Amino acid sequence: SPYSHCGIVEENLVRWTVIEAIGPVKSTTLYEWKKRGRGETIWVYRLKGKTAEERAALAEAAKAFLGRPYDIRYRMDDEKIYCSELLYKAHLKLTGQPLGKIQTLGELKWTPFEELIREIEKAPPPLDREMITPRSVSEAPELEFVGEF
Repeated sequence: SPYSHCGIVEENLVRWTVIEAIGPVKSTTLYEWKKRGRGETIWVYRLKGKTAEERAALAEAAKAFLGRPYDIRYRMDDEKIYCSELLYKAHLKLTGQPLGKIQTLGELKWTPFEELIREIEKAPPPLDREMITPRSVSEAPELEFVGEF
């Protein structure tokens, strides 16, 4: 997938920020966030048919996870959070509906990362582990592509 990370853009009175799970869940300036993008490029998606207030509510829902540690094991619990899980759970909390399709590790192209997964897990890859990927979130029918910046 061309997508390795995701967050929720928020406009406030001072500047644009991104609520993201990288280290702890935190707010990062859009400028800093974009500099970390591949080639300093970002792809922007927006909730379809929603007002600015409804879109802002998604960022507010994500803020419930501020400070949670990053989940390098990509588990769908609330103890630790990874980037696409943050978007998924914020949308679920706000609307009661999922955002994207949950997949198992075994359904993904995991074999190039087997050694790293074994090191992190201290066990064989958990192929039945359910997760949500940035790509799956980007393909959610609730989102529309805005542009590449």
